[in-house]
Amino acid sequence: MIELHAFDDQRAQSDALAKAVGDALHASLAAQAAASTTGTRPAMLAVSGGSSPRPFLQTLSTQSFDWARIAVTLVDDRWVPETDSASNAQLAHATLLQNAARNATFWPLVDTAQDLHAHVAALNADARFSAVPDVAVLGMGEDGHTASIFADSPEWDHAITTTERFVAVHPGSAPHARVSWSLSALKEVKHLFLLIAGPRKMDVLNAAAASLQKNAISQLANDKGVRLDVYWCAN
Repeated sequence: MIELHAFDDQRAQSDALAKAVGDALHASLAAQAAASTTGTRPAMLAVSGGSSPRPFLQTLSTQSFDWARIAVTLVDDRWVPETDSASNAQLAHATLLQNAARNATFWPLVDTAQDLHAHVAALNADARFSAVPDVAVLGMGEDGHTASIFADSPEWDHAITTTERFVAVHPGSAPHARVSWSLSALKEVKHLFLLIAGPRKMDVLNAAAASLQKNAISQLANDKGVRLDVYWCAN
């Protein structure tokens, strides 16, 4: 199910999404505290890279949450060192893990000192990721990919069917190998948001939701068990 939240300007979009993400994190922390008698794990927030989320991430960094109880990770990342400008980890540090959010813990998805496939196997065995993120903020490409689940990658079938948390992906239409949460993992996220802008991406989303297509956002939008809150800016 898609719930659309439409805005005329980026500032309003960023402010509204920051509030919604904050409310979801508060709810997750409260639920964990109520359910546990032996302490609580951090609430996990997964964010996306690219240019579109930058203003939102900067806005979110200033919000006065209990950041010490929040672990920030990524929806996906390119298989490059964090010093590379293509690294989503670098973007997260430069935008989100500042101001009030500097007290959050960061769980990266990439360690290029290791072999890619060995590293993904280690992530799938990592106790920190035994649960999916409590909150995830997705982006979307004009080909309908979200996270790094690309329809033109040789791993497409595996990425949309595996029950493992993480997959290695080699997109045909984009540079760099990737590490990404799998489609099944994304479907389990309780608070799932999509941040997009412009009429072209709205057209892509509408087509993806209208009938099942071979792209990741369509796979999510057509799953009756998934609620996707879309924050769209017209400009």
